[in-house]
Amino acid sequence: MIRPRPLKKGDTVGLISVSGAVPPEKVQPAIASIERLGLKVVAGETCYAHQGYFAGTATLRAADVHRMFRDPTINGIFCMRGGYGATKILPQLDFDMIRAHPKVFAGYSDVTALHIAFNQLCGFITYHTPMPSTEFIKQEMDAYTWQSFKQHMMTEEAIHLENPVSQPMTTLVAGCATGQLVGGNLTLVAASLGTPYDIDTKGKILFLEDIDENSQRIDRMFTQLKLAGKFDEAAGILLGAWTNCGEHSVLQTIFREMLVSLNKPIIADIACGHCLPTMSLPLGATIVMDADHRRIIAFNDKETGT
Repeated sequence: MIRPRPLKKGDTVGLISVSGAVPPEKVQPAIASIERLGLKVVAGETCYAHQGYFAGTATLRAADVHRMFRDPTINGIFCMRGGYGATKILPQLDFDMIRAHPKVFAGYSDVTALHIAFNQLCGFITYHTPMPSTEFIKQEMDAYTWQSFKQHMMTEEAIHLENPVSQPMTTLVAGCATGQLVGGNLTLVAASLGTPYDIDTKGKILFLEDIDENSQRIDRMFTQLKLAGKFDEAAGILLGAWTNCGEHSVLQTIFREMLVSLNKPIIADIACGHCLPTMSLPLGATIVMDADHRRIIAFNDKETGT
């Protein structure tokens, strides 16, 4: 896997929305939040476009992705928000062109669809991170979340993926595993099954999180992944935040029933997802997970993009 060159102060970031329309009042605060990191900003057309609940047509959203990857003056690409719609642009994307221009690409939630595609079809690491028009402009955006984000965006060192001190991870199944980190939002991961962009979990560490899905729907999607063999093929599993997804005890019962019998390392209660504080994750990077001691280390691949 190629690791795109980390960002540095003075670099230029392209802002786009591959999914939902950005509320007009959030565009300038989002731009300002990136500029405070010492980065320059180029806002794509999708930051201002509206077509129903989308940030413009699928054609426009795909064109914005292409523009940012093609432009040699753009060093990284941040998705402004999630919502719905990223899967609809996949058939229009030029993956050969994108593969030839690996760059820092960041976002989460609905952006999971692009993470899976870029990791598998383009061969470079992408970043599961909070986003400019949602978390970045919130007053409660905390030091832990900012630090985790900047570590992944602007450093080449191996990173210990640690929860805030007050939020310990838990061990669901003991053991150790090494593999590429894949996954993201459960709904989007499940939606990839049976498509040309079907997530590959063989020998990999699968991360999952979600928001606003009741326990029955979580159960159904976990069952879908289990029947598809995605849990059996994985080397290990990481479970993040389940925001507004029902009672914690009910979810834990689902996780135990679905996963414990696999007898592979599983760490739960990772502070990552639709929550604050939240850590950032390097999807596609090689990680080592030690469920016995609840330790996770992400390593940077040696091959680096230009």
